[in-house]
Amino acid sequence: MNVKALLRTLLLALLVILAGCGVSKKPVANVPTTGDATPIGPPPVEPVPVKPTAPADKIANEAATPAPTNLPPPAPPQPASAMQRMVASKGMLANAYRARPMAMPPMQPMPGDINTENYTHRDSNPVQLVSEQPVSTFSIDVDTGSYTNVRRMLSAGQLPPADAVRAEEFINYFDYGYPPPADREQPFSVTTELAPAPWNARRQLLLIGIQGYRVPAAEIPASNLVFLIDTSGSMDEPDKLPLLKASLKQLVRELRKQDRVAIVTYAGSAGVALPSTAGDRHATINAAIDSLGAGGSTNGGAGIELAYAQAGQGFIKGGVNRVILATDGDFNVGTVNQEALKTTIEDHRKNGVALTTLGFGEGNYNDAMAVMLADVGNGSHHYIDSLQEGRRVLVDEMSATLLTIAKDVKIQIEFNPAQVQEYRLIGYEKRLLKREDFNNDRIDAGEIGAGANVTAIYEITPKGSAAARIDPLRYGNPPAPTGSGNELAFLRLRYKLPGQSDSQLIERPIAAQTEAQASERLRYAAAVAAFADALRGGKYLDGYGYTQIAQLASGARGGDADGYRAGFVQLVKLADGLVTHGHDDTSDTAAR
Repeated sequence: MNVKALLRTLLLALLVILAGCGVSKKPVANVPTTGDATPIGPPPVEPVPVKPTAPADKIANEAATPAPTNLPPPAPPQPASAMQRMVASKGMLANAYRARPMAMPPMQPMPGDINTENYTHRDSNPVQLVSEQPVSTFSIDVDTGSYTNVRRMLSAGQLPPADAVRAEEFINYFDYGYPPPADREQPFSVTTELAPAPWNARRQLLLIGIQGYRVPAAEIPASNLVFLIDTSGSMDEPDKLPLLKASLKQLVRELRKQDRVAIVTYAGSAGVALPSTAGDRHATINAAIDSLGAGGSTNGGAGIELAYAQAGQGFIKGGVNRVILATDGDFNVGTVNQEALKTTIEDHRKNGVALTTLGFGEGNYNDAMAVMLADVGNGSHHYIDSLQEGRRVLVDEMSATLLTIAKDVKIQIEFNPAQVQEYRLIGYEKRLLKREDFNNDRIDAGEIGAGANVTAIYEITPKGSAAARIDPLRYGNPPAPTGSGNELAFLRLRYKLPGQSDSQLIERPIAAQTEAQASERLRYAAAVAAFADALRGGKYLDGYGYTQIAQLASGARGGDADGYRAGFVQLVKLADGLVTHGHDDTSDTAAR
């Protein structure tokens, strides 16, 4: 046997010794044993000691020493039997386990496993005593993003967090068929209605509806649109960038020669995917949309600056000038300070360029940021959960989404203490204003687009009703009620026409005349308001549960050509199936 073969044999034997494994019933040389056999079976409690190995340099020197030439040649190796192989295998595994237990690394969550969705916390509006707080003031809101985002969650089998639910955005998702204004001298009509509340007949609901005049899509003034698109790595999911691209293509065919379109992208850095281009160049615009891909971080601040620069280059005097931001999440690179972003958007808003936001996807959706930017930018916020919704926002309701017909619209209600003991405004928590803000034209408020409608609902407790929630003061001596005895309240609205800085005022009394039965529109709006309240905990519904809400909505669906109202009823049923009911829960109220 040559030297190399002998070295291989010695090294193999050394490896067996290091592993602490014996494959023979006889004791292995230099390995301490307690018997003449190696047991087969579970490892003993005490670990088997292993003799320390020789230093590496000693092994190398010994290996380099020539082998004696007078030794008999070694016998050729014999193949091990099946039993020997099994014994060796079990022995190696057992001894390896005893000698060096393997520590498993802790499981790390994958990026998609962490939900970082962000919603602003707001408490629901409280019940107010008219004797203490007779005036309620708020700004209108035409956002609908909360409803479609919650629809996405319920369809995926999960209940939404309470902060994701904004009642006014649920209510304003639907069209209630208010009559439009007689002419465009006044941009919107006003409708009011008073009827018993479905969850407690001893209380009443006061509905205030505003309907903007309608403008056919062909009559929308020339539009300068800049789509600011998030192409960061997180957008590379089917319900994000691919859905956004498909939604944009729904709009392309509606664009005209007089329109201008630009596409700005932002990820690690911002860039122009399509410079300002004539709207009738549909093939060019579609090619730019097709070329969009996702990757990198999210430098939204740089993207906003570049988008406004493009809007400035294509600015159309007297036309629609708007940046439309489409994103799934936060701005994690560049200008991320909210106050800095707000200042930037406010400055461009004053120069005639509005900002609308479109939300996409799940897991890292930053609702708080998207809503804040839209409010500051004199725009609206929408969440796109399907291609149908993308078409609804960008095509079917294009005039309402793009064309503003009245800005800084504020509503103020003064309740008559002779008729109303308590009231509660349902929703609009993020749009509340101070009483003095109503007459201050420098205070920003909401905008209404062509054809859009806005609905506000107050729950009121009539004077002397046993349904009052607040006890009277022990030491209070309220003054005698004044004002017209047959007036429930006095309504004031302020608004500015586009391009004007001074507001106009609308005033009218609301009669204390309760309908015996609520109209179809009020019943349906009440069902939507109740659903939002139920998802937030239902503390104002007096036990009125999901089953009753679904029945109320089903009985007031009316015309439903697109199926949105039927879809709402199904959502109520989905929510009912997801909540945990108590054993004695007969009211179907969510135990949350």
